[in-house]
Amino acid sequence: MKVLVTGHNGYIGNVLVPMFKDAGHEVVGLDSYLFRDCRMYRQEVDVPSMAVDVRDVAESDLAGFDAIVHLAALSNDPLGDLDPDLTYDINYHGSVRLATLARSAGVGRFLFSSSCSLYGASSDEFLTEEAGFNPVTPYGASKIKAEDDIRKLADASFSPTYLRNATAYGISDHLRGDLVVNNLTGYAFLTGEALLKSDGKSWRPLVHIEDISRAFLAVLEAPREKVHNEAFNVGATKENYLISDVAKIVGEVTGAKVTFSETSSPDARNYRVNCDKIARRLPASQPRWTVRDGVEEIYGAYRRYGLSITDFLGPRYQRIKKVRQLMETGQLDHSLRWRSRTFETVAV
Repeated sequence: MKVLVTGHNGYIGNVLVPMFKDAGHEVVGLDSYLFRDCRMYRQEVDVPSMAVDVRDVAESDLAGFDAIVHLAALSNDPLGDLDPDLTYDINYHGSVRLATLARSAGVGRFLFSSSCSLYGASSDEFLTEEAGFNPVTPYGASKIKAEDDIRKLADASFSPTYLRNATAYGISDHLRGDLVVNNLTGYAFLTGEALLKSDGKSWRPLVHIEDISRAFLAVLEAPREKVHNEAFNVGATKENYLISDVAKIVGEVTGAKVTFSETSSPDARNYRVNCDKIARRLPASQPRWTVRDGVEEIYGAYRRYGLSITDFLGPRYQRIKKVRQLMETGQLDHSLRWRSRTFETVAV
């Protein structure tokens, strides 16, 4: 298939695109390149690409594609809290607009990168795709609104699917240090302490970015009737953890001591997710990573490529700090669009 991947230059896209290429698909990227210099080991994602904000895509940009994998978003809760209106503009309105244009352009498949964050504050019961939503952040709420409106666009020729990713972890050239497993392992590597910023008592489903990418590939290649207008929790049911248990695993792998921040407090985000539906319907999507395996990978990468406290806590690996830096230096306007172009991309 000819596939457009939005956000291809980001954390997940950097892993997903090579996997899709290896599977024989023709991939084109589309990205605003906000995090183009947030690199770890300088491995290029070698595909034709368009430097376009997802909110500014034209229908003509989408002509000729069989499918769109829509990853582009303000991608975590702190970044979403920076300006809730922007979160809704990009993650909700931008996503629905893209899907509407895709349908008009004749794109048959639309794979929407949603999130288990939409479950929000929940009990300790396992949540299936039919569970109610209780988001506690604009990020989670934006995913609910986008799913609801895109679902209305589904018809005989336009088939959307909603992949509700568990909390991601793992190594990517465009590393994110603001994700819990990556973050705890980073503190352990740099300070000898696995530093918890909450009380550690919340549940969270966790999934490696390779397994997220594998799930998207399985959906793309699945018969339409198995995935049409369906939502899937992405991860493995057994890979739900208390955050305190994640810290213990980090300590066991790295030799670090588990500690709590002076400002640690309960985290309202608490959800335990059942992922049996995708395992049953799409066996090719089965995750191959556990959190322990992931911590070993991340710790090894920090040692191999080097990790400084300045990079780890600064704009190189902290998304919200990068956006603020770009705004404070006048490179981004108030809508998070570039004021000028200072980089090159490969034309389609």
